[in-house]
Amino acid sequence: MTKIVFLQSQGVLNRVFNQTQIDRLRAFGEVVLNEHNDPASPEKLKEQIAGADIAITSWGVPALTSEILANAPNLKGVFHAAGTVKGLVTPELWDKGIRVSNATEALGKGVAETALGLTITALKDMWRLSQHTRSGAWGGTSRVRELYEVTIGVVGAGKAGGHYIKLLQNFDVKVVLFDPIITHEAAEKLGAKKVEFEQLLALSDVISIHAPSLPETDKMFNKESLAQLKDSCIIINTARGSIIDEPALIEELRKGRLFACLDVTNPEPPVADHPFRELPNAILLPHIAGSVNNGLHRVGASVVDDIERFLNGEKLRGEVTAEQMSILA
Repeated sequence: MTKIVFLQSQGVLNRVFNQTQIDRLRAFGEVVLNEHNDPASPEKLKEQIAGADIAITSWGVPALTSEILANAPNLKGVFHAAGTVKGLVTPELWDKGIRVSNATEALGKGVAETALGLTITALKDMWRLSQHTRSGAWGGTSRVRELYEVTIGVVGAGKAGGHYIKLLQNFDVKVVLFDPIITHEAAEKLGAKKVEFEQLLALSDVISIHAPSLPETDKMFNKESLAQLKDSCIIINTARGSIIDEPALIEELRKGRLFACLDVTNPEPPVADHPFRELPNAILLPHIAGSVNNGLHRVGASVVDDIERFLNGEKLRGEVTAEQMSILA
């Protein structure tokens, strides 16, 4: 019988997986739940993973070292109910031929939906108008724009960026994409036109950032690149705070030239007196774009679905390979 072991703490497990999903797993084999609520230590992981055929991980699970894996000689798959696996995966996993899958597709849908919501509300100038109306005023709609005949720039066509582009197909807008990995043909298939970074900066009325945090993307939105943006351009960052040079963005925001919707900062949270907290043209959110509350069950469902595919010998939707590790978030 297939032995499926949860390695994340009980608190994380209960937030991500509902009872229906756990019952589905029990139809596949023996399911072992982690009944501890404290973060897993390497010593506890070694005990928990003993004899596992499949391991389910999530936030808070440390790297699966050779010492831990030695206690699970029959381990065939690690299914990560979270995003990046960089802190989890070790070379020993690849050496042993253990397959790895994550839930970035499920998380990416939540990110894309949040980015779309921010796109609409920022174009409609809802944030300012809400305060304007609350203070007793009325009207003041001269800055309102519709999601119609505007150019949306997308940086990164991974799971989140790709789904954001898909959602934009419901609107009469032009979508331009900067992603050095994707081909022109693949971009067209998504519904976007691939352009160089400088072209995206010059063309876009809204820019939504979905790039991974890599040395190549560190502060790619800096003083020079921000200066190339149109007046009234909206910048949406639901990716990583390191992609934006924050002092440079603050300088532009203080000029009143741009509008920013930031779900991520560097570091998080920003300090109590950070200018982002005071600037009227900066919307600051507490990193909610991925999955929170009921949205976490979408992550759980995606993991259960991939385990079923794995056991049926089908292609995994969330599979991660050793070759992808250098370009993942």
